[in-house]
Amino acid sequence: MSFRFYSNMMSQASRALAAGTFIIGMILIGFGFLIYLLPRFFATLAAIVFFIIGAGSCITAVKIFLVQRRLDKMNSDAAESYRQNVRVRIEQNHED
Repeated sequence: MSFRFYSNMMSQASRALAAGTFIIGMILIGFGFLIYLLPRFFATLAAIVFFIIGAGSCITAVKIFLVQRRLDKMNSDAAESYRQNVRVRIEQNHED
């Protein structure tokens, strides 16, 4: 008597995975062929994408710096007003 360690569901899942991998491979081959045929177009497209992503990251960095500057200013103003007219008194109990 032989035992089956996999079910029909596992067989279908592995076939679906193989089909998906095959389709992705064919798409990548086609994309590589298009890059080979039209290198200037794809270089321009890549340059545009990199430019947009770089500009977006610079804008985000500037926004973070401005918000951090505003928060630092608010914290320093609050700290100065909170510490005015404050005296620190330390009592020491000497048990001799």
